[in-house]
Amino acid sequence: MQSEDIDQFILEVTDATSLTNLGKVQSLWSGYGSIVRMGLEGTEVPSVIVKHVQPENGDHPRGWNTDLSHQRKLKSYQVETGWYREQMKQTPGKARIPECLGVKTSGEEVLLVLEDLDAAGFAARRSSVSRQEWQACVRWLADFHVDHLGRNPEGLWKSGTYWHLETRPHELEELEDAPLKNAAEAIDAKLKTSPFQTLVHGDAKLANFCFRECGSEVAAVDFQYVGGGCGMKDLAYFVGSCFRDEEAEQMEEEVLDFYFEEIKGQRKQDADQLEADWRPLYRVAWADFHRFLKGWSPGHWKLSDYSERVTREVIASLEKELT
Repeated sequence: MQSEDIDQFILEVTDATSLTNLGKVQSLWSGYGSIVRMGLEGTEVPSVIVKHVQPENGDHPRGWNTDLSHQRKLKSYQVETGWYREQMKQTPGKARIPECLGVKTSGEEVLLVLEDLDAAGFAARRSSVSRQEWQACVRWLADFHVDHLGRNPEGLWKSGTYWHLETRPHELEELEDAPLKNAAEAIDAKLKTSPFQTLVHGDAKLANFCFRECGSEVAAVDFQYVGGGCGMKDLAYFVGSCFRDEEAEQMEEEVLDFYFEEIKGQRKQDADQLEADWRPLYRVAWADFHRFLKGWSPGHWKLSDYSERVTREVIASLEKELT
């Protein structure tokens, strides 16, 4: 896409009369493009976020430059494009996401024109969280999972999250932990066979939440890995992005209790059955991510004693079920 074509498209979908580039927000993972903020004149909206995907520039920071990795990223942007196109037709759910103003594609290039959440009052970011702040994120996850409970993930990832087993055969091959390697399919199957399937965000780390300054409300961004799955995959991943080792263990019950209270506040029908099914799957989801991480980056700081203990317990439980 030529820069003049991009500018013209932004003007068309925002009804602005002129644009100003307010600077790069960030580069996309592996150099697949960039996210910039554009200032607008002649319209009520002061600015928008423009995500421009240019896959030919890819260079993985950890060296996973395989064709499978490239194809996974390409699909992730196709999924995100489809997600936002679909959201443009839907009544917004309770879980706050940026409004999509326009989508433009050209070959493998993608241009997303999105609401600027900073301008909408979600300008704060957090690298650590207070109780109010983690609760705001967990409330968002509960809202999102209830919004999409039972939804067919057609057009999205059949299995949401960027680490699910089907897309990570190379990382599984590199995994040196034989018991975990042997249990990988059973762990994956345990999550997939839950009767309560929803859509998962797929990359619900703290960095993908935008906060109101007071910290009591959040919106979420980055829907490249949205797809079907058990909500515990998002919850366990989120907790792992906020809390380390002993703290993650200490927070486990409090987070789960709060999450299911939020679910029950919205969904009276079968909420108890959902909790009975999902609560034990929290640790299964934790072990699932641990499996990916241990093969992908064996020295990663998230490979904690707690994660190891949880994973061993999950493996032992699955083995007992098979005997």
